[in-house]
Amino acid sequence: MTKPTVRRPLRPLLQALARAWQRLAAPRMVYGPRGADGVRRAHSRISTHARIESPERLQLGDHVFIGHFNYIDASGGLTIDDGVQITNHVSVLTHSTHLALRLERERYWDKADADAAPAGLQREATHLGAWSFIGPHCVLAPGTRLGRGALVKAYSLVAGAVPDFAIVQGQPARVVGDTRELDRAWIERNADVFDEAARAAYEAWARETPA
Repeated sequence: MTKPTVRRPLRPLLQALARAWQRLAAPRMVYGPRGADGVRRAHSRISTHARIESPERLQLGDHVFIGHFNYIDASGGLTIDDGVQITNHVSVLTHSTHLALRLERERYWDKADADAAPAGLQREATHLGAWSFIGPHCVLAPGTRLGRGALVKAYSLVAGAVPDFAIVQGQPARVVGDTRELDRAWIERNADVFDEAARAAYEAWARETPA
């Protein structure tokens, strides 16, 4: 028994349709999203394949990048300051149900849609500081406070407060360095392209004390 063949005149049409479907279904970045306040963030980009839960509770800065296949949970209150970059396959959380599931078991599902929260449901606001960077496959637990200029290395589990300019890594994540050391080493190596004015602007920002 021979395999059915597509008539030769139909092949170009089918190939064109397949390419068009791939372009429509493939992840892509959308520029200029609006925050919960309705104001457009002209320099921000969010993937069509990033899930944002409870966007009405997301305080979004500008110059933010949220890449493909991320889960951004704002249900407990989430602030993403200016310039934050979230790469791919990252979970940023503001609630946790694992305790509630064990405490309530079968009753959990009835209460999950009710006004009264299930016993043990944990909900805590999360804050990502300005110009911080989160590598692939990271989880930020509810209540995380990521300092400005921080770097979260790939596959890290972050909980609690992370200092400004900290480099963190591991499960659970711990501080392994300072991003300012990385930055200044690069500036020294590239003085020909990073002039004195740019360096002075960087140093002023690095020394700046947040309000």
